[in-house]
Amino acid sequence: MAKSLRDQVAVVTGASSGIGLAIAQALAAEGARLVLGARSQGKLDEAVAGLGELATAVRTDVTDSAEVEALIAAAVERYGRIDILIANAGVYAGGDFAAADPVELLALIDTNVGGVVRTVHAALKHMIPAGSGDIVITSSVSGHQAVYWEPVYSASKHAVHALTHGVRRQLVGTGVRIGSVAPGVVLNDLWQVTDADAVAEGVAAGTGIRSADVADAVLFMLTRPRHVNIRDLVILPVNQEI
Repeated sequence: MAKSLRDQVAVVTGASSGIGLAIAQALAAEGARLVLGARSQGKLDEAVAGLGELATAVRTDVTDSAEVEALIAAAVERYGRIDILIANAGVYAGGDFAAADPVELLALIDTNVGGVVRTVHAALKHMIPAGSGDIVITSSVSGHQAVYWEPVYSASKHAVHALTHGVRRQLVGTGVRIGSVAPGVVLNDLWQVTDADAVAEGVAAGTGIRSADVADAVLFMLTRPRHVNIRDLVILPVNQEI
């Protein structure tokens, strides 16, 4: 790797399962110090127990500004800084737009867009004065092209990309990098694929990737030399027709 992540202080949202947990595990393997947030206290405690003494759990609902501020504050209070933010928390809703519940759809927007706004804003309060930091936002290939069977999810990820691109321009000269990773089909609980055999079959068929594959991509982004900023990284199963 171009840059060591040992002793880097990383905050990960949505860290109790799926891509968030895989990223936390990959960062832990590189020696990073972790502060993990998720809504489910039980699953979050289980995740931290499996990561060892360098991981701390802070129950966090990213739709609650006070809880997001508390998550970032916990990292700064414990370690004196925040080096990495993985803004990963998100929810999914697809299907027919006209038949959907607007309350559910607007809740998705608040999590997928509002949650990113809150966490990035809170982290930048510390990263900009420090003159350094890395932010990676978990997006989706549906943020690069509208997918008709998930129009509001696609809209949320398009918004995430607009935010990433605009904030990156504002961060020029600060020493802080920001980018997004945009997976296609990931065989995890978000896609309701939790059986190990089903995951293996999807990987073998090239119709899905593992959460760990996305985590590898994120590690690549984080370990580039400081003069390199990967703004967008799209990672797809080899046989996904999109």
